[in-house]
Amino acid sequence: MKKYIISIFTIIALLFIPFSGFCESVTHPVVDTGDTAWMIVASALVLLMSIPGLALFYGGLVRRKNFVNVLMQTFMIVAVISIEWVVVGYSLAFGSTTGSLAPYIGGFDWSFLHGIHLGDLSPYFISHSQPSGQIVNGEPLMVGTIPHFVFIIFQMMFAVITPALIIGAFAERIKFKGFVIFSLLWALLIYNPVAHWVWSSDGWLMKLGALDFAGGTVVHINAGIAALVMAVMLGKRRDYQGHAIPPHSVPFVAIGAALLWVGWFGFNAGSGLAADGLAASAFLVTHVATAAAAFTWAIMDWFIGKKPTLVGLATGAVAGLVAITPAAGFVDVTGALIIGVLVSLVCFVMVAYVKPKLGYDDTLDAFGVHGVGGIIGALLTGLLATPAIQSAYKGAFYGDPHQIVVQLIAVGATVLYSGVGTFILFMIVNKLVGLRATDKQEAMGLDEAMHGETAYTAFD
Repeated sequence: MKKYIISIFTIIALLFIPFSGFCESVTHPVVDTGDTAWMIVASALVLLMSIPGLALFYGGLVRRKNFVNVLMQTFMIVAVISIEWVVVGYSLAFGSTTGSLAPYIGGFDWSFLHGIHLGDLSPYFISHSQPSGQIVNGEPLMVGTIPHFVFIIFQMMFAVITPALIIGAFAERIKFKGFVIFSLLWALLIYNPVAHWVWSSDGWLMKLGALDFAGGTVVHINAGIAALVMAVMLGKRRDYQGHAIPPHSVPFVAIGAALLWVGWFGFNAGSGLAADGLAASAFLVTHVATAAAAFTWAIMDWFIGKKPTLVGLATGAVAGLVAITPAAGFVDVTGALIIGVLVSLVCFVMVAYVKPKLGYDDTLDAFGVHGVGGIIGALLTGLLATPAIQSAYKGAFYGDPHQIVVQLIAVGATVLYSGVGTFILFMIVNKLVGLRATDKQEAMGLDEAMHGETAYTAFD
């Protein structure tokens, strides 16, 4: 009798043991609501960087007669590039193709987001932020923990702000029609391929091992080099005297920079695509590097110009944000401090000495801060990436000198492609509709000349 009782209890116990214990374990990814909620917020924060952040930062720096024009340009880019992104941009940047084109550009399978459904999970882990997923039948299961649509929205905001950064180079002297056409073509033909190279699973720079956590090459170097080309090709403003023209509203500059600082936490901490320790680390080093850069720029202002300026402090903060972007998921606090100090020193020299010496009119220092800051950040990532943050990645200072070589290749390829591509697009658009505003329009101000509006109304 006792034997039968033991057998019955044994059978009952076995019923509670999952059958998966006797076969290969396969984890089926599901939506993580915490990751999803964070990524929706991060997407909104990145949009905040463009409007109102960048709009106010750039808008405050120009003269009052061009304030509306800068706001209009920023808002127009948000509208136009958002449409381009869902129509074809996302498919070109993150889609797949076959043959020799696969490492360089995506296909059209996801045009108009065709074939992407409400329940689909994100197929990408960008920026090396997470493992590739479960191994099933010897192949990595490339799906994330957030809905595919959330990933598309997050990446849309990167696609939006990148051409918006170029505005700082040609502010106060570009025709609005030419600006819209150029920005659309640039996003389509320059931004999308570079994003594919670096962040797509079959991109050639991704496979090479280039480290760009949140857009040092894709966003800042890409836009910064385009900014330099545009500034040189358009020529100087009619009344440019080789030095900065005082901004019309320092408070707007400060407010815009503050919004950029806050929004950048979505930009960098969100690029891990999860609400986890890596996001927390990226948040921390982003803030530390920005603080170090802002303080360094203020000290240099104080030492050289005898007075610290709010515009200088804000510019230093933006330089720090730019430089930490590619490194945010790979460096620790020590690395962040080094990046913040060094980028401020280099960008200060570029803005205060090199630009006047060479004589090009980069109106709001889009190249001097974003282009140069992006290059500094990308190269320092190759030196300072530490396995203490992500064990799979380390820079030259932590035992892998090859990483700096890879970073140099990524920087060089982006500089070459963006520079040549922007030059060609400038020539085409300038031939079709013209890009330079007339002397009369420039003297009047682009607010009235292009939009029939003024930022401020005088009352009798």
